Amino acid sequence: MKQEPLDTALDTFLNHLVIERGLRPNTIVAYGRDVRAYLDTLEEMDVRTTDAVEESALELHLARLSRRGQRPASRSRALSSIRHFHRFLHREGLSSSVVGADVPGPRGGLRIPSVLSLAQIEKLLEQPDTTTPIGSRDRAMLELGYGAGLRVSELCGLPMDALLSRERLVVVTGKGEKQRVVPYGRAAAGALAAYIDGARGVLAGGRLVPQIFLNNRGRGISRVGFFKKMRQYAVDAGIPRSVSPHILRHSFATHLLEGGADLRLVQELLGHADISTTQIYTNVDRRHVIEAHRAFHPRA
Repeated sequence: MKQEPLDTALDTFLNHLVIERGLRPNTIVAYGRDVRAYLDTLEEMDVRTTDAVEESALELHLARLSRRGQRPASRSRALSSIRHFHRFLHREGLSSSVVGADVPGPRGGLRIPSVLSLAQIEKLLEQPDTTTPIGSRDRAMLELGYGAGLRVSELCGLPMDALLSRERLVVVTGKGEKQRVVPYGRAAAGALAAYIDGARGVLAGGRLVPQIFLNNRGRGISRVGFFKKMRQYAVDAGIPRSVSPHILRHSFATHLLEGGADLRLVQELLGHADISTTQIYTNVDRRHVIEAHRAFHPRA
């Protein structure tokens, strides 16, 4: 078992995130900040090498974060970063065990994503005026965002060659430049065909633009631009909550699970590297079951 100073191990870990996993700069900064704070705790405990760390040290670090007033969600994120760091050490032969695997996450740290009901989704999809170029674009974006569970950055940045229209598939480049192939349904296919065959050419104004979804200046639509349009559609649909584009992705995953889809399938469709990320939607699904029981069981 080889050992390294923890500072050196952190540098190696961050290089791995850059070179091998291709994560975005902001994500790497967040990993570095969380692990660096953890290493400061280890240093105070006079733990300085990669194979000298025990789970009690991680538990102490999480307790310190709690005493400093960090919210459960922030502590959960820190624990996730530290677990990734220790898994890396173990994989590289720098640690004999994966520290943190049995450390429970902070209570209250699991944030249930907001989702729309099927009726609300239908109402939202009806709002764009598809007789106008912008309305046609927005209907296609809403249908594909919900129909394929795309992140808003993936949806707005989709190039024309990402669509395999005959097979009703979209090739998505997600986090870490990882690609996945996601199917979409007839409703999304119809909205996309109507937009691409008509409104998109009007918005492009004769220019060659790689993105599928264009703004009224003939350029790729921004996330902010789509957010503003979607927020207005939610108001028009009478949805009494704040709605963001990401709610389409949350609703996609939740409705699949409610319909009986396997969790591993949903993980693959969403492009989650770790199934624990996908498991948050089982809490939404469980909540749906509980609410249905309370609403309909005669002795609830």
